[in-house]
Amino acid sequence: MAGCLVLATSCGAAPPAERVAASTPDKPPVVANPVTTAPTKSPEPVKPTGDAINVHKVRWTKATPVSKNKKVKLTWWSGVAPCTVLDRVKVKETAKRVTITLYEGTGPKAANVACIMIAVEKTTTVKLKKALGTRKIVDGAKP
Repeated sequence: MAGCLVLATSCGAAPPAERVAASTPDKPPVVANPVTTAPTKSPEPVKPTGDAINVHKVRWTKATPVSKNKKVKLTWWSGVAPCTVLDRVKVKETAKRVTITLYEGTGPKAANVACIMIAVEKTTTVKLKKALGTRKIVDGAKP
């Protein structure tokens, strides 16, 4: 009976974020933490750093004209900083199209940092020389 009393009083004692799954000697306990597992609701705004290493082109997923078509807001999937940072954005404007290329790389502060592999949606806004008008927006990272 004493064992039943201990079992009954220990159930539900810890708040949900601190409950630990059953563990065995070969399987460590798992702690649920809703703060670190909750997805981000909106893209993280970033600005080019200009000092990344191992720079490469990155495809964006969305381009939205803003500010009376004088700017373009770009959205793309990336990694966490400082392991993955926006190095620069190249904009090439012609009469028929605006080609925008994102370049990402590793930040210089990531030398001795453990980088987690998680996708982060990021956004940045670029200014055009003249309003977009009827010109087409093209991703410069697409082959």
